[in-house]
Amino acid sequence: MFSDSLISELDRGLRAIAGVTQASRPTPTPVTATNSDAPIADDALTSEERRHVAGLMRVNHVGEVCAQALYQAQKLATKRPELRRAFEHAGKEEEDHLAWTAHRLSELGSRPSLLNPLWYAGAFAIGFVAGKCGDKVSLGFMSETERQVEHHLDSHLDELPPHDLRSRAIVDQMRVDEIEHGQAARDAGGVELPVPVQRVMRAAAKVMTTTAYYI
Repeated sequence: MFSDSLISELDRGLRAIAGVTQASRPTPTPVTATNSDAPIADDALTSEERRHVAGLMRVNHVGEVCAQALYQAQKLATKRPELRRAFEHAGKEEEDHLAWTAHRLSELGSRPSLLNPLWYAGAFAIGFVAGKCGDKVSLGFMSETERQVEHHLDSHLDELPPHDLRSRAIVDQMRVDEIEHGQAARDAGGVELPVPVQRVMRAAAKVMTTTAYYI
């Protein structure tokens, strides 16, 4: 029943907001550094670098809270079992990202965003509306979201200290997964969203990332 599914997804969302999710894959770790002399330990980070990295990882954690909400809402909105399975698969991998970023924040002595309940609620509403606009639009929304997240993670790889190999390994694997999710959405029939919609999505993401960096 729809009500049972809704309760189940909201329970999952509450666990995401509370930071009690469990990853199904181990946290990515650097295998081979490009510079064998590059330090890996966090004590190699200066206090300013640590603060900046924590801000970036908090933003990424918020992004994963939003991803949970989006995919849960889109899964509830579609009537096609194969799409529900697709959203469920993507959501599971995003749940890994959520756990990884939460763990990294803890290592850095920092915390997730205090506004996570707000981010989750807003993303859930947007995802449900997108889902009710039709499967092709919903998949297109997924594709565009992942495309923007990919570019966002690219910018974080540019900003992260070169010697922070722990954070870089996490962000790099997240980027690989997001590319796969976006391609899967396009392969499933997702349509390209109108340019004005893409711009609104970027503007909303800018507000979220700027705020979450600090709060």
